[in-house]
Amino acid sequence: MDLKQFLDAQNIAYTVLPHSWSRGAADVATAVHTLPQQVAKTVMLHANHSFRDLVALVPADAKIDFEKVSHMIGGAEIRLATEQDVAVRCPDCERGVLPPFGSQYGMLTIADESLASQEEIVIESNTRSEALQLRWEDFRRLENPLVGRFAIRE
Repeated sequence: MDLKQFLDAQNIAYTVLPHSWSRGAADVATAVHTLPQQVAKTVMLHANHSFRDLVALVPADAKIDFEKVSHMIGGAEIRLATEQDVAVRCPDCERGVLPPFGSQYGMLTIADESLASQEEIVIESNTRSEALQLRWEDFRRLENPLVGRFAIRE
């Protein structure tokens, strides 16, 4: 999936934010001079009871509370996916990059409520050297993520 083509096809306005190669969301926030609370870190999780993969979005300065995610989705055991798992599910992205549109890869998307309080969010594109800024409401309308409280501030 080419994220920019996907957003263009949906008539979603966004701003391209090129930056130097980054290791993750915290680096992106620094590189594009944005608050970490506005940058969506995407993490792939496995849920055992439904044998389902999830895409979880938390602010760049947060971690995931696995117990809260488990409670949100009905008590499943949750574990972190590996970089190899992400590469298999998202072969069209640079290794280590996970787009926030899990539905496009057959996965449920969940988002921490703190991102929903932002007017705009920043997401990684398909590479580690480009981010996209778009309105939260546009993201929510396209992806319809399950929203709850599961971020732990670092």
